[in-house]
Amino acid sequence: MTPLSRRKILPLLAGALGARGALHTGPTMAEENGFPADFVWGASTSAYQIEGAVDAGGRGRSIWDVFCHTPGKVKNGDTGDVACDHYHLWREDVALLAQGGFNAYRFSVAWPRIMPAGEGVVETRGLDFYDRLVDGLLARNITPWLCLYHWDLPQALQEKGGWLSRDITEKFASYARVVARRLGDRVKHWAMFNEPGVHALFGYGIGNHAPGLTGFANMLAAIHHQNLAQGRALEALRAEQADFRLGTVLSLQPVWPSSDSDADRAAVTRFDAVWEGAFLDPLFNGFYPPAIADDMAPLAAAGDLQTIKQPVDFLGVNYYAPSWVAAAPGSLFGAWFGAVPNGMRFTAMGWPIDAGGLTDILIRLRDRYGNPELYVTENGACYDDTVAADGTVHDVDRAAYLREHLAAARAALAAGVKLRGYFVWSLLDNFEWADGYSRRFGVVRVDFASRKRTPKGSFAFLAETIKRGG
Repeated sequence: MTPLSRRKILPLLAGALGARGALHTGPTMAEENGFPADFVWGASTSAYQIEGAVDAGGRGRSIWDVFCHTPGKVKNGDTGDVACDHYHLWREDVALLAQGGFNAYRFSVAWPRIMPAGEGVVETRGLDFYDRLVDGLLARNITPWLCLYHWDLPQALQEKGGWLSRDITEKFASYARVVARRLGDRVKHWAMFNEPGVHALFGYGIGNHAPGLTGFANMLAAIHHQNLAQGRALEALRAEQADFRLGTVLSLQPVWPSSDSDADRAAVTRFDAVWEGAFLDPLFNGFYPPAIADDMAPLAAAGDLQTIKQPVDFLGVNYYAPSWVAAAPGSLFGAWFGAVPNGMRFTAMGWPIDAGGLTDILIRLRDRYGNPELYVTENGACYDDTVAADGTVHDVDRAAYLREHLAAARAALAAGVKLRGYFVWSLLDNFEWADGYSRRFGVVRVDFASRKRTPKGSFAFLAETIKRGG
């Protein structure tokens, strides 16, 4: 999406945003017109970030267990050993979902909790936990949306090559079958992966996420093998049950040049191909983007791209911020994050705030990939929340961020995008990967010493929004 085409989108947001992007207190388009009656309102989490109980029920070690316990890898030496203790406190969390009026919950299952070695022996106690969670959700009329992989690979598989090995692709499909055969009578919405691009770039290319590997070749191998594993899992689950709704989740955002230089414009093409096209193009079109096709060719065996190009019932879009990119000779792939325009607002993560970028990326998917059925599966903001004297959290910046982005989602709907739902990230403050517990994204505050949950002002905002239908 070019800056010129954004001019056609921004007026759609004018009712929601005042001067300089300030929160507008009058009625927005979303408030006036609402969202469709069957719109899905959800919250998202992931297993390693909230479950804790890393030694309970026969769970095996994951790559994040090993990474966290390696000195210097995670801020303040934090680990996910306890996290939010969702493993024991899941009933409280389901009650919070019901209190907020959410009708869907996207969570991930921990591969090492179900298959401690990643293959072979199945740990029924792990499946029992997810059984209880699913039944608890359904008892509250909350639809479970299950993600099979949110970065917590069994360490035993990493020691056999992890995502650098083709062998892992069939092991992932076998794992998918195990989960489906236990939960598939009640769980109908299945996402294969969460943000495989982020996992490949930061875990296998740069090394500041688990498993901490580096190098362009490693990153490309992780990209291709996740794509191939996804295709094989989609085939496996489609063969299991005809009523499954199958898809995957990608981190997507517009990518713009930091300057008008030819070098920065070329960097955008390269960055976009690695970050987004490497997943979207094989899935929907059956080939890798031209900018990286030669790089990927040695990895793609005969038939791989046919396996990867599987029909999906939905695509999940995780959106937080747009990216401005500059040429970066000597970097991993010659392009990296560059200077952003003057006057931008930022979250506590240092991410620029631009709700119009969400509309942009949804329309891009409409135009380039045949208008697939879409869900915003993550959207939210990190802020340094302040707890008031009475124990409440008035996170007005987060509520403003959410309101602006819901208006952007409504603008995409008005433009003909098949947007079917919105999931906030995240239900809970949690373990934020290499940042440990120093970053808070939740609409519910978690005291990491006592595990006490306290709904924030943003939670109340979403509850009221859901009650009003948008």
